[in-house]
Amino acid sequence: MGTPVDQLVDLLDLEQIELNIFRGRSPEESLQRTFGGQVAGQALVAAGRTVDDDRPVHSLHAYFLRPGVPGVPIVYQVDRIRDGRSFTTRRVLGIQQGRSIFALTADFHVPEAGGIEHQEAMPAFISRRQPFDIRYVERLRWTQEELVGVEPRSGVWLKTNGALPDNPLIHVCALTYASDMTLLDSVRAPVEPLWGTRNFDMASLDHAMWFHRPFRADEWLLYQQESPIAHGARGLARGQIFDRNGRLVVSVMQEGLFRPLGDRRA
Repeated sequence: MGTPVDQLVDLLDLEQIELNIFRGRSPEESLQRTFGGQVAGQALVAAGRTVDDDRPVHSLHAYFLRPGVPGVPIVYQVDRIRDGRSFTTRRVLGIQQGRSIFALTADFHVPEAGGIEHQEAMPAFISRRQPFDIRYVERLRWTQEELVGVEPRSGVWLKTNGALPDNPLIHVCALTYASDMTLLDSVRAPVEPLWGTRNFDMASLDHAMWFHRPFRADEWLLYQQESPIAHGARGLARGQIFDRNGRLVVSVMQEGLFRPLGDRRA
């Protein structure tokens, strides 16, 4: 079986079945739907396999179109939209059982020196989840009474539970996988404890990431998350990921759907 990190690397190692067409495994699990971070990470692997190694990922924008079925393979079709002198663009469609379940557009950029240089400062401020070690920055609240006055934000330190290969694409795709684990916590923070019984059925609607600097996903990263608005059954969350030196390495945005448990509308 290997370690959980070995299993993650294996999950991200897609099978190429034709030019621009790849197949990914979808593990059997008890969840009602396939974990969104898995689909996003695999789709980014598919895109990256069609781009030269000297062009790292610059950004991605994705939509979760339908819930994936655990245990059923997912086919990823890559459309080579653009190969420019500095930027490369790929569009990926994830297909399962003949239906599109996920769409991603990713941009790759040749690193350039010079230009404007600034960033937000790292916040000055640890629960374990395989294959990532995730540790919450602030004390977890367990009862409804403890939520009075809580702001819609959350922060975690995270890294893989073991070393990853040196391939930069693996680190980017592994962090893409992890970025969907806790981001919507910031939406829920003022209304229900993050651990324990949930009052809402929660699903990711879309996901966007911008990769500012190189990083390693097997070294500690601070994922600071906040929600500027929740309304009409949808909640918006944004995240900033910093390395241990305080450098902002990734920015993330996601919208989630929040409905009372039992509401099964499409």
